[in-house]
Parts: sequence; C-alpha cells; structure tokens
Amino acid sequence: MEKQTWKIGEIAKLTGITVRTLHHYDQIGLLSPSQLSDKGHRIYTGKDIERLQQIISLKQLGFSLVEINAFIENQSFDRVQIIKIQLDSVKKQIELQEDLCIRLEAIYKLLNSQKDVSVNQFINLIEVTNMVEKYFSKEQLELMKQQTEQFSDEEKKQIEIEWSQLIANIRGELEKNTPPENQRVIQLAIQWQELTNKFVAGDQEIVKAAERFHSENQNNSLHYGVYKDLYLYIKEAMSHI
Repeated sequence: MEKQTWKIGEIAKLTGITVRTLHHYDQIGLLSPSQLSDKGHRIYTGKDIERLQQIISLKQLGFSLVEINAFIENQSFDRVQIIKIQLDSVKKQIELQEDLCIRLEAIYKLLNSQKDVSVNQFINLIEVTNMVEKYFSKEQLELMKQQTEQFSDEEKKQIEIEWSQLIANIRGELEKNTPPENQRVIQLAIQWQELTNKFVAGDQEIVKAAERFHSENQNNSLHYGVYKDLYLYIKEAMSHI
C-alpha cells in the first residue's frame, strides 16, 4: 500500500530539501503540513508534496517566495503550465550544454593541433567559454553573431576605434570628478547605448545579461578597459537619460 503521510525528516531525506527550509516555509505560510501528530510533529500528505513540487518548480524559474505564494493561492493557477515552463527551461539548458560540448571539442582540436600554445592562451579560452555560457543564452549569442556579421571589416575596425575613444573620454570625465548628471557625461552615456545597440539589436535582455557580467565580475580582464568604477559611473549617467 502506498504511503499516505510523511514526517518532516522523511520529506527532507526523500527530496533533499532541508528541515530548516521546510520549517521556514511553514513559518511564512507557504507550505504548512496538513496534519499534526499527537505530540505536535508535522505530518505531510500527498497534497502537501504536490504543493512543495510547485514551490520548487517556481523557485527554479526565478520567482521569489512571495510571488510563489501569490501564484499558488490564485484560483486560476495552472500547475500543468508550470511543469511545461519548467520542462522548456530544462530543455533549453540541455541545448546549451550540448552546444558547450561542441565548443569544447572544437577548442580541444585547436589546442591539440598546435604545439606552441601558451598557458595564458589556454586559461583565456577557458575563461571566455565559462563567462559566455554563464551569462548569455544560445539565442542571445546567435543574435549578437548575426549583428556582428552584418558589418564589414572596415566598419568593425571603425566601431572598435569609436569604442576605445568612448571609454577614454568617459575615463577622462571620471578622473576629473565630473558629476554623472553633467550634460557631457550624459552625452557619452547616449553614445555608449548607441554603440551597444549595434551589437544587440536593441535587445534589452542581452543588455541586462551584460550588466550582470559586469556587476558580478568587476575588474575582470574581459571588460576590455571597462573597470568597476568606470562601469558604475556610466551606469549612473544612463539613469539621467
């Protein structure tokens, strides 16, 4: 006969969710056990486990506990749709991992065919692969690739010059302690946006992904001159546009 009830320790052991987390869910009213034993111990039912699965699915999709509670309490909440969204998300992650596998195989063949590959080159390849796959989706990488391919070699060179000059100009204003709300700095922020949009086609999700990279990897060598203080400075200027 299939088990009908579970103690909190059993739930923790079966699901990998800590007792402390289950206690917290109970305290905030997100998941309270349907029953209590004579000694006051929490007893969970099949319905409780079903609700727990919904909580974990929504949490994995990035929703806060407050948002999750609102979703589940909503009478029109569609548990089937949540499973479908989570399934799509997992499939996308699988695709990304498969794509990463192809990339790594290509890097392996490249390194295997070259006898003189420096340690720094190898480290940089690993770093770039890790950063790109962590912050940008397959679709975003493809869009940026398409945007880049539309430029001629001469145009790419010109954009690179404009970008380098822009960073130098922003650095100059920062070193002079020019307020980010100053009109000169705001104009530089506008130029920053225009250059960025050439590569992201106005896709704000890509911009957000790039911002996450900058904020979580401050002063990393992949910033190409955009160090922490400069990034925060131009971001503040953009808020005044």
